[in-house]
Amino acid sequence: MRDPIKYVFIWPAFLTVLLVGLFPLIYSLTVSFQSVRLVPPMPPRFVGFDNYVSLLAQPRFWETVRTTSLIVLCSVACQYVIGFAVALALHARVPGERLFRVSFLLPMLMAPIAVALVWRMLLHSTVGPINHAFTAIGLPNLPFLTRADWAIASIIIVEIWQWTPFVILLMLAGLQTLQADIYEAAALENASAWRQFWGITFPMLLPVSAAVVFVRIIESFKIIDTVFVLTGGGPGTATETLTLFAYQEGFKKFNLGYTSALSFLFLLVIMVFGVIYLTLIRPQIEKRI
Repeated sequence: MRDPIKYVFIWPAFLTVLLVGLFPLIYSLTVSFQSVRLVPPMPPRFVGFDNYVSLLAQPRFWETVRTTSLIVLCSVACQYVIGFAVALALHARVPGERLFRVSFLLPMLMAPIAVALVWRMLLHSTVGPINHAFTAIGLPNLPFLTRADWAIASIIIVEIWQWTPFVILLMLAGLQTLQADIYEAAALENASAWRQFWGITFPMLLPVSAAVVFVRIIESFKIIDTVFVLTGGGPGTATETLTLFAYQEGFKKFNLGYTSALSFLFLLVIMVFGVIYLTLIRPQIEKRI
């Protein structure tokens, strides 16, 4: 028999979480249809979809979408490939495997601001140790943070370095759930390690892989701290991401209506990427289940 007293404890917590989550979202959506500025102070004025139309007509917005998408796709793809490979090596009990498990997790445990500060020092064009090493062997200094293509590549490298351990951790957990007797049966059939990987390991870990990549895509789209510290969005706006664009509009120009509209367009971009990804990956997962 159900005990109604439990709802006395559940509903207050549920309603509190719902209120805390929904109120800012609804308020932000309302503000996105208004012209609201804090500096200079201006009373709210309803403008309808003007903020959205202005954003969609602005080349800077589409440039930030392109830059963010490039960083996300390149970094997440490399994180998955490298992370899966390292997880396979650790699962195979390579020498020093326990030490590697701890050391590989250290970048993920560091604050992104601290990571970006360290890499900014390493990649500095004149006093950075990496360029000092290049100079020592007769190579010119590379403009890691001062030229657009090098700056984007540097951000991608930092993202890979910090978040590949996340992929390693989850893929290693998935590998440890696979049953050994399947591989023993494959070995009796003289299946090579390569065939075992493509025929057993990869298909059975496809649901885990899909979840890991999806989480990393969503998280990578929110990148701001690494870009802010490394390049500040420069040179010019070449490395400006969607979140950094929203920060510039909201906390420097205090254009709250415009920033709210930008935030919801940002949400729409993430949803589009998520739907496309899930649409492409779902048939492959359903085949394996």
